[in-house]
Amino acid sequence: MAEPEDRFYESQGLQLHYVDWGNESAPPLILVHGGLDHCRNWDAIARELQPHFHIMAPDLRGHGDSEWAKGSSYSLTDNVYDMTRLMQFAGLQDAAFVGHSMGGMVALAYAGTYPEKVSRLIVLDGAFLSGSQPAPIHEQMSRWIDQLDRISEHQESTFRTIEEAAKRLSTRNKRLTSALALHLASYGVRKGADGLYRWKFDHYQRARAPYRLSPEDYVALWTRITCPTLLMWGDESFLSDPEAAGLLAHFKSAELEKIAGAGHWLHHDRLDVVLASLRRFLGAPEAALAVDSGITGL
Repeated sequence: MAEPEDRFYESQGLQLHYVDWGNESAPPLILVHGGLDHCRNWDAIARELQPHFHIMAPDLRGHGDSEWAKGSSYSLTDNVYDMTRLMQFAGLQDAAFVGHSMGGMVALAYAGTYPEKVSRLIVLDGAFLSGSQPAPIHEQMSRWIDQLDRISEHQESTFRTIEEAAKRLSTRNKRLTSALALHLASYGVRKGADGLYRWKFDHYQRARAPYRLSPEDYVALWTRITCPTLLMWGDESFLSDPEAAGLLAHFKSAELEKIAGAGHWLHHDRLDVVLASLRRFLGAPEAALAVDSGITGL
């Protein structure tokens, strides 16, 4: 399948988008992107695994081609609800999940809420707990209000070309090839009536709302996960080592894979290693040839 099909479903009055890579008779696999990202960042992995799985990759609310929420702080629980709606819309009783960063947190929370609906779970640099005590609630509230005010006054970044947006992405991750940066940018920006390109994601997602899950809440969810779980971490990530943080003790059946020479975007930095691990853990046959991402120059 050269390109996936665009599909939409409804959740809390929002029209949410996902791409369906076909192969409906195969086991379902849902790929969940991270914050300020979009579903097409999985394309290289989806193309490789599509012969063995029915792959669906959603744009989380406020991302990609999904609608923005009005007056929402994009809580984790809202995103978990959206996952339940996607599962219902696609007619799935269970699925394997792969989540990156914030998408990993969403997948973990969904698996902890509905352990019987997740057959396998892989989290790319998305399992972490805050070790610091939360600030007093009045400080959290005032900080959040200040953030919202700043965002309302924020001037969006604009780009004359998609290539300019691709260069901006490359400043965030130096390992991106020019072809991959251009691919990510082409699905990550939207052209306005003024002819300029702007990011598709809603900047209000940057606000840190005071009504968040506590570390104890996360642990309570993780301990309910019953499926085999693989945590993947890059040794150059800005997040802490899950093993050193003692996170594996909170799972019934979890293993950790550390990837050398990778930062936060594991699947972009070391695609070959990540794909091999996904194949092994998901039970997909090994590739006969070297990875062909379908993205020129990757």
